Amino acid sequence: MDRAEVHALLEAVRSGTTGVDTALATLAAGPLTGNGYADLGFARLDTHRALRTGDPEVVYGAGKTPEQVLTLLHALAAQGGTRPALVTRLSDPGLAAVVAAFPTAHRDAAARAAAIGDLPAPVGTVCVVAAGTSDDAVAAEAAFTARVFGADVTRVTDVGVAGIHRLLAARPALEGADCLVVVAGMDGALPSAVGGLVGVPVVAVPTSVGYGSAFGGLAALLAMLNSCAPGVVVSNIDNGFGAGVFAARVARRPAA
Repeated sequence: MDRAEVHALLEAVRSGTTGVDTALATLAAGPLTGNGYADLGFARLDTHRALRTGDPEVVYGAGKTPEQVLTLLHALAAQGGTRPALVTRLSDPGLAAVVAAFPTAHRDAAARAAAIGDLPAPVGTVCVVAAGTSDDAVAAEAAFTARVFGADVTRVTDVGVAGIHRLLAARPALEGADCLVVVAGMDGALPSAVGGLVGVPVVAVPTSVGYGSAFGGLAALLAMLNSCAPGVVVSNIDNGFGAGVFAARVARRPAA
């Protein structure tokens, strides 16, 4: 159960449509069960995260075998609730295993991610802006994550500062969002340009795209941290997942 479900249950008790004993049984079967985690032997799955934060635990697929990924996803799905189980950074064998085990899963090959269960009704809008097509994997991860975490998502691609007119043409899409995720490698200048054009909150994501002096995304990271545009926060290098979570929470907030 997540916070919204517990809130609805308590409201039902207050209104008299659900009895106290029924509510107690529901809680005992969900958030009050065990120690707040499921011990799977190789991992301890956090079963209370949705109740604490509003968002369930996510499986980080990198470094895990396909069998471990499936075990974690089955355990997350067994927790019930209305939110899908998300797995990120899947290997090719891992993605194939997830699709075979969950044929109806939502998946994005570019993002290397999949979600098991129905996507939530979207609240607010996140716009993911990518400097170049080489940044697509990180941008796709951010977009997929933001949608799974409950926001509507739009995309703006290939608007790097080497052709600034492309970005200016996309301004209506930028202004129409509740939060922007701006993804760029090389010199990492795009978030500053975006932050100077609109007053929408920006989370900047440096990517490891670039030639040698880009230092695997470090140059872009430092440029974004030193942005002269206000309202820009910075994610870690290639961390589309973290940016997507942040942006979705910002977009959802007015409806909370």
